[in-house]
Amino acid sequence: MTLPDLARRIHAASHLTGQFTLRSGRTATEYFDKYRFEGDPVLLDDVAREMAPLVPSGTEVLAGLEMGGIPVVTALGRHTGLPCAFVRKQAKPYGTCRLAEGADVEGRRVLVVEDVVTSGGQIVLSTKDLRGLGAQVHEALCVIDREQGGADALAAEGIGLLSLLTAADLRAAAA
Repeated sequence: MTLPDLARRIHAASHLTGQFTLRSGRTATEYFDKYRFEGDPVLLDDVAREMAPLVPSGTEVLAGLEMGGIPVVTALGRHTGLPCAFVRKQAKPYGTCRLAEGADVEGRRVLVVEDVVTSGGQIVLSTKDLRGLGAQVHEALCVIDREQGGADALAAEGIGLLSLLTAADLRAAAA
């Protein structure tokens, strides 16, 4: 499978038309529903297979961010054999009370995994938390970089952004 083929499949599964209220309060007639490609096990497996070669050498743990990064990191872990951590936006106040569930991150080289990156804000926050737990985080890997400043914001925090696809790839797939 080629990346343009994969981009077409993701676009076909996730691009919606209609009336949508965005987080900003604005309305739009088009919407990209990332959970549509994450909820398709065959498509998600193909995405993870193509992402696996992008995992930097020396990575010891894959850390998926709540919520969209969780299915992606689980599928990616199947293709790399690497253990996974599931990173909450904040530690739960009961049970283990942990911020990162699953694999231990302390003292390990951790790759943050996200589905879609726009501003990079959640990766910055979660990386700070992971580093506070003793993780060594130098890169983040996403399925789609929306090319809206996320890579620059991450670079300012010492995090390199790796992406399988970009917004330009999805636009080309729609043409």
